[in-house]
Amino acid sequence: MDAASTSAVPPAHTAKPMTKTASHAPATAAAAPARRRRMAPLEPVSPTAKWVLGVAFFVVFFLVWSAVTLGGLVSPTFLASPMTMARECVLLFTEFDFLHDIGMTVWRVMGGFILASVVAVPLGIAMGAWKPVEAFFEPFVSFCRYLPASAFIPLLILWAGVGETQKLLVIFIGSVFQIALMVAVTVGGARKDLVEAAYTLGASNTGVVRRVLIPGAAPGIAETLRLVLGWAWTYVIVAELIGSSSGIGHMITDSQALLNTGQIIFGIIVIGLIGLVSDFLFKTLNRRMFEWSTL
Repeated sequence: MDAASTSAVPPAHTAKPMTKTASHAPATAAAAPARRRRMAPLEPVSPTAKWVLGVAFFVVFFLVWSAVTLGGLVSPTFLASPMTMARECVLLFTEFDFLHDIGMTVWRVMGGFILASVVAVPLGIAMGAWKPVEAFFEPFVSFCRYLPASAFIPLLILWAGVGETQKLLVIFIGSVFQIALMVAVTVGGARKDLVEAAYTLGASNTGVVRRVLIPGAAPGIAETLRLVLGWAWTYVIVAELIGSSSGIGHMITDSQALLNTGQIIFGIIVIGLIGLVSDFLFKTLNRRMFEWSTL
């Protein structure tokens, strides 16, 4: 009787390893996906990590730049050190009225960009909404989209001189065709079911454009304008390289003649910072105006 009961009941020490193994199995299985997700494709990072990684790149870049220049690996004639650039920065603002150059460049970018937007956005909406209009304009717009804005500078100097009009037209030509085509694609990609629902509810052709196509494409149009504004900053430097007496591009040209790489690098950095700020402001404005688009 005692032997049977002893053989039926398992020893206590045999159950403990099984319990321990079972408790560790889920933890090991959960740890493996966590390690994989850390660098998994398309896995988002936290806002804090995003800022840290972004700042880390510039820190590494600055350290490499300092090591290359201060270590004598590159001649100062070809690449100024960060300290030299900082000294040139102070000289530009204190002795050469660099704030005026920045203001002129910003004015030219915004002037040409606004002119291009006023022309291109309505044209792009018409091309996206009405296919005959698209068939008429699309070949010409697509052709001009591939023409570099700098190629028009000799003609623009002949037609408009070397004043502000010529510089505004360079930015206008570089932006207007890009905006028109991208807006047309955005408007033309509207959901067909919404258009059919509007017709079912009695909307007219112009009513569909005003109440369905334009509101639905508004976030995409705003994003297009944000992207093309960044391209406009590349055109203004080209416009200021020839026949200009002010602007960041003019300063860079003068510095190149004097082999002053510190001022050249600082001018490039200023352009990048202004572009970054304008992009951030544009993105913030778009987010507040079209909050419903992210729902």
